[in-house]
Amino acid sequence: MLEESEARLRILEQVQPGPVMWLPLELGLDQLLAQDIVGVLDSPPFDNSSMDGYAVKASEAASGSVLSVGDEIQSAGLDRDLELSKGGAIRIFTGAPIPAGADAVIMQEEVVRDGGRVTVIEGVVEGENIRRRGGDVCAGQCLLDAGSTVTPARIGLLASQGISEIPVHSRPLVQIVTTGDELVEAGIPLLPGEIYNSNGPLLQSAVTRAGGVAATSHAADQIEELQEKIGQALSTADILVIAGGVSVGERDFVREVLSNLGVVTDFWRVRVKPGKPFVFGCHENGTLVFGLPGNPVSAFVTFSLFVKPVIQRLLGHRLDDVTESLETGIAAEIMTNDGDRPHYLRGIQQGNEVRLSGTQQSHAIFGLSKANCLVRLEPQVTIKVGEAVEIWAI
Repeated sequence: MLEESEARLRILEQVQPGPVMWLPLELGLDQLLAQDIVGVLDSPPFDNSSMDGYAVKASEAASGSVLSVGDEIQSAGLDRDLELSKGGAIRIFTGAPIPAGADAVIMQEEVVRDGGRVTVIEGVVEGENIRRRGGDVCAGQCLLDAGSTVTPARIGLLASQGISEIPVHSRPLVQIVTTGDELVEAGIPLLPGEIYNSNGPLLQSAVTRAGGVAATSHAADQIEELQEKIGQALSTADILVIAGGVSVGERDFVREVLSNLGVVTDFWRVRVKPGKPFVFGCHENGTLVFGLPGNPVSAFVTFSLFVKPVIQRLLGHRLDDVTESLETGIAAEIMTNDGDRPHYLRGIQQGNEVRLSGTQQSHAIFGLSKANCLVRLEPQVTIKVGEAVEIWAI
């Protein structure tokens, strides 16, 4: 059996970021850039005033100087091509282009105006209150690197450059096939022995949160139906996730069906709890195939450890960032693993403290619903209160 870290790396080594597509900027929030983005124009694109005041020549605007002011005004907007005359001042507003001949802007609070004249109270130096062309961004400058996350501020930056589309990796289509004769969809009355299908909605929402596009279907534990549903999913999916039917029971047909459909199994079984019966392989069309255990907690844990990193990698996350996601917390209670495999318990992290979220059996979805992390315990170990413990955020 493979160790879980070895299994994850083995899977990810077969994955490269997906095709590049161009997305409207307004839809780009929280996306990862697929390519570097460079500036297309200087910002500001022209010298402009950072204050309401008067455009002047600094050498003529010392304290006590009297300057003549005409009726012309340069507001923000269209450049009126005004030119400053010797000994003069031009009324100007914030964001307006600097008139020819002016090399400073004196704030309106620092002059006293009397008709066609202003008297300078506090002088200025050359360049004062002027935003220089290219002072923030120069054309050709790298604005954002590939792999950067698009934030509201970065959307503002790109919009200021007139950039309306951004390059991102296309979201992978993940087909989810749940299996089991006992599973019934919500809204249908249960018969004795039946339970509601939680794996479909659970995994579909997990795919969406990871950044993929999810579609679901269900198949009974019959070879013909499994082959039909899995075959249909293989024809369209970038990733196929099958929940249930991957163990060695008499009605666990998934591995046989995958082989019939041309899926080459890379490995089966991982040294991890929950989730030992786990299949990874690849179809000849390139679809990555994951067979997860049928118990909801086991399905979620194996999805988090092995499938979610693949979706993130396809979206452009760096290999180093998705290979190992363990962090460290402090145990707020005694935690024990008596087994022979690493055990991922469901936990609640509050600050640095971590405690377990309830019943830890692989069917106990209520405890999972309260958890915000997985707590990894090595085999045959007891963690005491106050000791460090490894956690995996979920």
